Amino acid sequence: MTQHMYPRPQLVRDHWQSLNGPWQFAFDDARRYTGPSDPIEWTHQIVVPFAPEARASGIGDTDFHTCCWYRREFDIDRGNGRVLLHFGAVDYSARVWVNDVFVADHTGGHTPFSADISHVLRAGGLQVVTLQALDDPHDLAKPRGKQDWLRHEHSIWYPRTTGIWQTVWLERVAATYIAALRWTPSFEGFEIGCEVRVGGDLRDDLMVEVKIRHGRTLLADDLYKLVGHEAIRKIVLSDPGIDDSRNELLWSPERPTLLDCELTLFHAGRRLENVYSYTALRSFAINRDRLMLNGRPYPLRMVLDQGYWPETLMTAPSDDALRGDVELAKAMGFNGVRKHQKIEDPRYLYWADRLGLLVWEEMPSAYRFTPLAITQLVREWTEAIERDYSHPCIIVWVPFNESWGVPNLTSIQAHRNAVEALYHLTKTLDSTRPVIGNDGWEASATDILGIHDYDCDPAKLRARYEVSDPVRTLFDQRRPGGRILTLDGFPHRGQPIVLTEFGGIAYDKAESAIVTWGYSRANSDDSFHELYRSLLEVVNTTFMFSGFCYTQFADTFQEANGLLHADRTPKIPLELISAATRNVRLEE
Repeated sequence: MTQHMYPRPQLVRDHWQSLNGPWQFAFDDARRYTGPSDPIEWTHQIVVPFAPEARASGIGDTDFHTCCWYRREFDIDRGNGRVLLHFGAVDYSARVWVNDVFVADHTGGHTPFSADISHVLRAGGLQVVTLQALDDPHDLAKPRGKQDWLRHEHSIWYPRTTGIWQTVWLERVAATYIAALRWTPSFEGFEIGCEVRVGGDLRDDLMVEVKIRHGRTLLADDLYKLVGHEAIRKIVLSDPGIDDSRNELLWSPERPTLLDCELTLFHAGRRLENVYSYTALRSFAINRDRLMLNGRPYPLRMVLDQGYWPETLMTAPSDDALRGDVELAKAMGFNGVRKHQKIEDPRYLYWADRLGLLVWEEMPSAYRFTPLAITQLVREWTEAIERDYSHPCIIVWVPFNESWGVPNLTSIQAHRNAVEALYHLTKTLDSTRPVIGNDGWEASATDILGIHDYDCDPAKLRARYEVSDPVRTLFDQRRPGGRILTLDGFPHRGQPIVLTEFGGIAYDKAESAIVTWGYSRANSDDSFHELYRSLLEVVNTTFMFSGFCYTQFADTFQEANGLLHADRTPKIPLELISAATRNVRLEE
């Protein structure tokens, strides 16, 4: 069994059904309807999972809308066991009915939710699902990321996303089934932590068999009794001892070794179901001022990735497009991406796991500070960590960016409390990965100091960061935007320093400077290449930096500072970009 196209690639079953494709659709800004029993006037047909703002949806309406409705018929028999209905993401609040029976609601535009619909299915196979999505485009207190609050996108803000924007799907499960699965690798102990939780009919005498393989080699075959309807175990793998042999099992961008997993649930000796998954042996940690991958210093070469496409917005055009973005990042010489203001589709993380690309995951920001804003942020961030915890590609969590949503960190204690609370909450939910409390400036609780600096003069950049006494000459000075790097009471304690945003060279020879935006500008292929090469030489050779993140991967609407055009074609040859990224000279 493979994870091919499965929407949730780390918990895979044999029987599933996609509900992507044509749905009936209606805007309801006047809020005339309360449920599927109302006489809803279905005015459009929409192609799910593309948002109505996206041209690929068949609608392409970018006006302000606060409410919309979806409806689709699907065919599935009640059969044995249970049927689960899954939504990858609906922006922002959703209510769901199946056969006019209310089955689920969810708030949070970037995280999944599910409903057991077994009890409402009709005999005969034909069923109806109806969804209402509520999404106030002017609400700045909800996590919204880069979605613009103005009618048209401007500066660094992009078109809005309303309603369904990730895959909708069904799966058939046993009456008692594996509901959740978490993997926790421990490089130091050469072991894999496994947590299994069951759902459905909760019974005694449940057992789960866990098999882990590396290729054709069986590494583990263990049987565990579930206690309290869960099993939490550590599976110790045989440590070959010699580095060459150990490296065969370790995951890294250079050697993305995945371990295939099969789990079988039993009740009183009778098999209930099989699921398939994968994990990896890898660690990402901090040793003084260096970042460590699998116990060794590892310089990060990252690119900022907004995760938008011209025709489909936040939804990828296809699974091949997600794989292609991972391949392009690697082809340009990067070993990681910082997914910016977006919780990316799990299929992207699957390809990053399989092909070898590190990922920083960042929570989409709200833009007002209120108790409700923080409550919503905490709930959705908790769900995001739970969803993505087991992906080996993810190495850092970032709950805040550039003080967005907490704009008065220097003067209001409640804003500082929010950052510190989210930092500690994240460390509580996942103690295995570093956390950046607030990336860019005004750092307080953080494992890594991230700096954003868009000075595109390589000489000035070198002079600023090649300093012998950074505490006096760097951290006591103000940085871009008039922001201090660390808040009072939180001096630099020797954490690794990463230049997490820089560059931003706008270059698009097909568009004028009037309609494009960037932090600096080039006017020819040669000038674009030379400025990029010069900047990358500085950040690669500055000892202070443990890594960097260049802005950005691809042009995104008016923001033309990508290394690639919006259609993912490179602005200059990929080999030139890669050589500059890695600071190597190509032979003439």
